[in-house]
Formats: sequence, structure tokens, C-alpha cells
Amino acid sequence: MPGKVADFLRATELDDVERAALDQGVTVRRGQGYTLRVTAVPAVQHRLLVCCQPLDGGPGAPAVPTQRKARREYENRVSTPTPSP
Repeated sequence: MPGKVADFLRATELDDVERAALDQGVTVRRGQGYTLRVTAVPAVQHRLLVCCQPLDGGPGAPAVPTQRKARREYENRVSTPTPSP
């Protein structure tokens, strides 16, 4: 998940399972930012995606383009099926 999404989720109230997934993630530096590699079952990934929905903006909440793009990238990664070995 992009670093902007990870930073947002760390400041959000999460369940114990979701918090553990974030805490066990591995930080990978890339360019000016970072990516947090989170290994979790798809259900947890989808719940994290729902929690970061406010990054898209909404009524009374301005959308920051970089945050919106980061959430969209995370959504694409979560939605893409992984090949089975």
C-alpha cells in the first residue's frame, strides 16, 4: 500500500487484526515516498480499503489529489487477483 494510505490508516481507529497487519508490514523506500508491504488475507485488505475511503474526499472534506491517487493505487492492487502457484 502507498505510504500516504498507510499514514492515514495509522491515525485511524482500526480493529486489532487490521492494526496487526499494519504493524507487521515491511516498509520499502521508493523515490520520495515509501510503500508498506502488508501480508494479510483479502478480507482484511478490503476492510483497510474501506477505512481509507475518506481520502477520496466527500461532503465538507476536500480531496487532496495525491491522497486520492494513493488510495486508487491501493484499490487497484487489492482488486487485482493474484495468480495461484
